[in-house]
Amino acid sequence: MDTILSRLADAARERVKEDSLRVPLDEMREKALSLGPGGGAAFISALSKKGLRFICEVKKASPSRGVISEDFPYMQIARDYTQAGADAISCLTEPKWFLGSDGIFREIRASTGTPMLRKDFTVDDYQLYQARVMGADAVLLIAALHTERDLAGRLALCEQMGLAALTETHDEEEIALAVSCGASLIGVNNRNLRDFTVDLGNAARLRDKIPPDRLFVAESGVKTPRDVRALAQIGADAALIGEALMTAPDRKAALAAFREAAG
Repeated sequence: MDTILSRLADAARERVKEDSLRVPLDEMREKALSLGPGGGAAFISALSKKGLRFICEVKKASPSRGVISEDFPYMQIARDYTQAGADAISCLTEPKWFLGSDGIFREIRASTGTPMLRKDFTVDDYQLYQARVMGADAVLLIAALHTERDLAGRLALCEQMGLAALTETHDEEEIALAVSCGASLIGVNNRNLRDFTVDLGNAARLRDKIPPDRLFVAESGVKTPRDVRALAQIGADAALIGEALMTAPDRKAALAAFREAAG
């Protein structure tokens, strides 16, 4: 079935082919492994603190919204998040629909000590090595894009490199897959990545399907303090928030309001 997610995945495979022509897989793997353990433990620790934690996203555009920020002062956005006490920063590197880049990630990485998630559509081990070389502390693994064998293998590779892996799910079957593969950080996306519709109740409905020994991240569609309060009430460990912060007139004040609502 041709969906937005399948098109994003196909484009990611093409990028891997192009990138590996510039830096072959063996070279990228050697670079990544020579760096030693990454900052995955710091990422997990940041989200494990008491109360609802916040992963604040840097993105210029999205398939559902189009261009979110015309001027896109990404360094200032990252500074705002850091100064406002973001627990982690998510940065889109997908170039076609989200208008992100590895270069933007690297610039932000060099400017902040806040744990960072490389947000992209991982379809190949190459991208995990790439993320480690870029200085990512965590990567996104979308359950719908992986077989059980592939997901288990990539989670193991992340552990080997000291990367945290946010395993994103959307339904009960995908949560079961993530749990069986050993994912310790599980996201439930309120946005259906096949058609990009949003259902804010999705995370709440699926909350009890995630074992208590795993961290639970609610993703997408969080717009107001009331939404944040609802997530805190169902026991979410963290919320990943993008557009609501990206479009706020004052990002620091918006994050402060979300923190207050979380209690």
